[in-house]
Amino acid sequence: MGKHTVTLGLKENWQQFFLLVIVNGFVGGMVGLERSILPELASKEFGMVAKTAILSFIVVFGVTKALTNYFAGAFANSIGRKRLLVIGWAIAIPIPLLLMYAPTWEWVILANVFLGINQGLAWSSTVVMKIDLVGEKQRGLAMVLNESVGYMAVAIIALLTGYIASEWGVRPYPFYLGIGLVLAGLFSSIFLIRDTRGHVAKASSNSSQIPLMKQVFAETTWRNRNLSSVTQGGMVNNLNDGMIWGLFPILLAEKGFDLKQIGIITTIYPAVWGVGQLGTGRMADIIAKKNLLFAGMLLQAVALLFMVWAESIVQFILLSTLLGGGTAMVYPAFLASIADNTHPDDRAESIGVFRLWRDLGFAIGAIMTGVLADKLGLKAPIVSIAGLTFVSAMIILFRMKIRSTSYIK
Repeated sequence: MGKHTVTLGLKENWQQFFLLVIVNGFVGGMVGLERSILPELASKEFGMVAKTAILSFIVVFGVTKALTNYFAGAFANSIGRKRLLVIGWAIAIPIPLLLMYAPTWEWVILANVFLGINQGLAWSSTVVMKIDLVGEKQRGLAMVLNESVGYMAVAIIALLTGYIASEWGVRPYPFYLGIGLVLAGLFSSIFLIRDTRGHVAKASSNSSQIPLMKQVFAETTWRNRNLSSVTQGGMVNNLNDGMIWGLFPILLAEKGFDLKQIGIITTIYPAVWGVGQLGTGRMADIIAKKNLLFAGMLLQAVALLFMVWAESIVQFILLSTLLGGGTAMVYPAFLASIADNTHPDDRAESIGVFRLWRDLGFAIGAIMTGVLADKLGLKAPIVSIAGLTFVSAMIILFRMKIRSTSYIK
């Protein structure tokens, strides 16, 4: 058999690309297992009342995923993308079993340690591998397909688990879905996915106007104006997502909504987030990514603020739609902007640093939300995080340069 010729582009690599899209759907589904029912599990089966205690699972998930993202980026070149993906799925095997049979809340926390590692390795690998395959002209489209399918899977599984929990209880039946997701993700990654290191070498051999970075962590975190603007935006985005994940079901329950209604409302946000990217991701290849990032963060801030006064299911559905739309605008633009501003050899590590800070936002949001909710009630964290999201939009507006493809100090 002749040697496989490495070419860049979505059309040229469509089979592997769409296999990776499907695998990332399985990855997103693992988060959806918990999205609508875990706060209910905490209060009903473990008798937990304090918001800080209930949201501890998000803190653990966020920190674990953030650290795993960093190491996934740092070792992607040496270990190989496919190997990281397979390891990520192997780590996921205990998750549904721990959630089904946990005798104490500590077992749920342990499940979220495994979930954070799974998401950090598997999602990071699929992101980087898609960027490797498509080349520089279709990064926005690549990211929209990756993130769209991933978050649509979050929404679908969250809706299914909410329905199953309302009909047959929060355990064990909703988590049977997780067993199927793990098996599908693991076996498809082992037998169907090919590594993309050859595509990285191909991209590196092409002329690049972006120099290699001496300190990838420092450049991505604060030195490079574009990279650091994107990084802080990603962290604040997940900060408010951490609040929505943990506090939203509690807020809705306190307003008198039942599990089915909570399942519907909490599904709207990731569903719009996922589907909306089908339009916004392509936009990220056409218009300035800075404009998408600014507008998306501003829309999130407005939607979060108005949740303070919402009462009816129609109002919450509308605000969840706006919040999902704002997130859809920023999510593909985040990753595509990082790719635009990095040399191919630095890209995996820089994406890892970005995802480190972005997913620490989960933990920061959950801690802020829990402390403020316990001390001041549910409105305080919503207003505070809406304000931080607005500040993030202003940082993007004034710090980020419009020519996102240039390397700007």
